[in-house]
Amino acid sequence: MPSTRKLKVLITGGAGFIGSNLARKYLERGDEVYIIDNLSTGKMENLADVMEKYPGKIYFKKDSILNDGALMEMAGIADVIIHLAAAVGVKYIIDNPLSSLETNIVGTENVLKWAKKFKKKIFIASSSEVYGDQEKAPLEEEDSVIYGPSVKLRWSYAASKLVDEFLALANHRTLHIPVVICRFFNIIGPNQTGDYGMVVPRFIGQALSHEPLLVHGDGGQSRTFTYIEDAVRAIVEMVDNDQCIGEIINLGGREEIKIRELAQKIIDLTGSRSKIELVPFERVYGKDFDDMRRRVPSLEKIQRLIGYEPRFGLEEALKEIIGNRVIQGS
Repeated sequence: MPSTRKLKVLITGGAGFIGSNLARKYLERGDEVYIIDNLSTGKMENLADVMEKYPGKIYFKKDSILNDGALMEMAGIADVIIHLAAAVGVKYIIDNPLSSLETNIVGTENVLKWAKKFKKKIFIASSSEVYGDQEKAPLEEEDSVIYGPSVKLRWSYAASKLVDEFLALANHRTLHIPVVICRFFNIIGPNQTGDYGMVVPRFIGQALSHEPLLVHGDGGQSRTFTYIEDAVRAIVEMVDNDQCIGEIINLGGREEIKIRELAQKIIDLTGSRSKIELVPFERVYGKDFDDMRRRVPSLEKIQRLIGYEPRFGLEEALKEIIGNRVIQGS
């Protein structure tokens, strides 16, 4: 059954796009939020409104999840740990392969260590990237994974998140740590940055500036997108529901769209004069890049466990993001 008492929630990476929205959701519910973030990709601006609105209910520490002392203190206080801290974005991973692997694997190992020490429930954020170069659709949680060669650094992120899942499941099955593992499928929303390769904010920024929308490859690769409000609602419900313990769960949207079609839709919704320009992957990411053609989640499991159904369609989500960008004048 869902928890009715107020929680103390530790969010690693809580100054990031997803983490800051999740913090807001918990604070609105009346819970206390503790955040640790080294601000390598997160931003304090993401937390500015909640820091002002909920004094005494939100606590921030600028530090790394690799720092035992800082993590131990906050894990000891919290009732539940939501582990979002990770190297994110295709471009960031390829540009910073060593630190990305350390953050994603050693960092998760460290967070699990303190969850074990203090006997805390822990939510582990994984990724649809785990499925690798798999064209099956929809993707179910127990489907096989297919990766390219290790010389293609693109796959290091997928492999690191898969190791995170193995670590979490091993801790659960061996030491009975209550873990929930969730594979995110392309979460989007207002204030998401396009700096690290996220396609929707990048396209919207280009369209609003009437610049060419740079579509990588032939644009025939397809994705589904998840609006942030649907995502944070589902995360809270998964954490509250003990039936999710020990499970790997997809979290995504339902509308599959090709990237070239996404670019055209954004041009239409913004009334932009932009044109679509195809750019070879090699020009953007170098030789170390591979891409997967499709990524569509099965939502049967998350529906069964928490009754999840996306409330935001893709066009509605895009309109919300575009409207926010226009208001901000960017």
